[in-house]
Amino acid sequence: MSERLAGKIAAEVLEEWDIRHIFGLPGDSINHFVDNLRSEKEQLEFIQVRHEEVAALAASSYAKVTGRIGVCLSIGGPGAIHLLNGLYDAKADGAPVLVLAGQVETSKLGEDSFQEVHLERLFQDVSVFNARVSSADSFPDLLNQAIRTAYARKGVSVLVIPDDMPAQKIKDSVRNTSSVSSVAKPAPMLDDLQNGLQLLQVAKRPVILAGTGAKGAVNELEEFADRLAAPIIFTLPAKGTLPDEHPLNLGQLGQIGTKPAYEAMEETDLLIMIGTSFPYREFLPDDAKAVQVDADPAQIGKRYPVTAGIAGDSKLVLQEWNKSLPRREDRAFLKECQINMKNWWKHVEKDEVEATTPIKPPQVIPMIQKIADHDAVLSVDVGNVTVWTARHFRMTNQKFIISSWMATMGCGLPGAIASALANPERQAIAVCGDGGFTMVMQDFVTAVKYKLPIIVVILNNRKIGMIKYEQESIGHLEYETDLQDIDFAQFAKACGGEGYRVVKHEDLEPAFDMAAKSNKPVIIDVHIEDQPPLPGKITMDQAAGYSKHVMKKFFKQHEAEMPPLRKALKRLF
Repeated sequence: MSERLAGKIAAEVLEEWDIRHIFGLPGDSINHFVDNLRSEKEQLEFIQVRHEEVAALAASSYAKVTGRIGVCLSIGGPGAIHLLNGLYDAKADGAPVLVLAGQVETSKLGEDSFQEVHLERLFQDVSVFNARVSSADSFPDLLNQAIRTAYARKGVSVLVIPDDMPAQKIKDSVRNTSSVSSVAKPAPMLDDLQNGLQLLQVAKRPVILAGTGAKGAVNELEEFADRLAAPIIFTLPAKGTLPDEHPLNLGQLGQIGTKPAYEAMEETDLLIMIGTSFPYREFLPDDAKAVQVDADPAQIGKRYPVTAGIAGDSKLVLQEWNKSLPRREDRAFLKECQINMKNWWKHVEKDEVEATTPIKPPQVIPMIQKIADHDAVLSVDVGNVTVWTARHFRMTNQKFIISSWMATMGCGLPGAIASALANPERQAIAVCGDGGFTMVMQDFVTAVKYKLPIIVVILNNRKIGMIKYEQESIGHLEYETDLQDIDFAQFAKACGGEGYRVVKHEDLEPAFDMAAKSNKPVIIDVHIEDQPPLPGKITMDQAAGYSKHVMKKFFKQHEAEMPPLRKALKRLF
């Protein structure tokens, strides 16, 4: 029986799982395995980043874009520690990610060696699988199990690899595991389905709140909403599940939400939560009945006192309900919500078509809309830029990715890099604030190195804008939120890409047109007016007070052009 390097066999395991890209940095405690990867570089492309945080954020984004596992690699000690932010993003958003973390040689473990960190303890909280390779023979099988577990439990699997392990020869024998996988869809209980159905049948003003768990049931969700005559509100990470201007879509809810969504939630008599555990209780109804559908039973009733819970796959649940629900004839509530939404788009458009210098944020997003392909991937950073993009970009067939639950600044650029690698035929656009971009800006050169024609749009207000308004919202004076200005266009050129700095409104459209025609990575640095992203970001403590007050005040100011939904409903009910 022949013998081969354990690392070589492990690299073949990665190929068997259809892994094509690995983000990371080589180094002394992972060098042997990196050399094994080099021998497989035609099948496994190693993407060298400039900071391991970007490797982990890119791996997380890769999983969100493709549904396939994202992989990142680091040395032990400092490299592994740098991964944590991106790994917590993957954990929070349920993205399957594999970590290949180097470690000091087995004979030196526990000796307080150079750069030695107890990695198993370090990764314990963030992972669904966490093991160290203790023998070369076990390396391929442990790797197999790590990948399988990341997929099965939708989380982070960590394999700590002492540097001597990949270099050892092992027998090329029959393995204990394989790359064959299967995904189960939990079927709902009939009694639960019936309990939910009874509530659906008597509701007068039902409203659907759909999250990422509904993404795999788009047709069923659309049919269900139409049968029930119920408008749909989407959580932020589910933006784009249906086109934003679809007649059933009321947009998002909460601090990044729309007036029609806000008001529909106030008027509903039945909240239907599908594939979401929406965290902001203060934006949900005060006392309406609720039905919740989720594949994870632990999420049901977690943040809202639901009346009926259905543990099961959203697609299966909606298929069953659609068989039993006739198309509702009374569509008055839905029609009023749709009128409300049409008025909302007209209201929003006024801010978008205004031409001013200084440029206002709502004027920038339509320019992105103009150059975005119908199947482009938008990787949106965290901050005020999230609000502007969520509110003003009309998704058609594009894909929207963001750090939704961890909400970590700096996710925009890594997401665009990951998208361009995963789907080179699709346009990749990063939408960032200057604060988030500067956290990871060194890796723009990674896009240059690998010839990734991404477009990075920076809404540059020279501030950590959202933090400024958070400080003000709790009665504090603004402190240390100003940022030193950087000419990001010149930075892009210094990296070998293209850059455009836009200060005047008349230069906005030409810059976007030139960026869209480029085959290089491009930065469009747009200087914008510092403008509060009303209705504003909130915290749980603020919601009942200041921020909710700001929202109501903001919506009240526009009642002339957008009459309250409640006033319209009084004529009907």
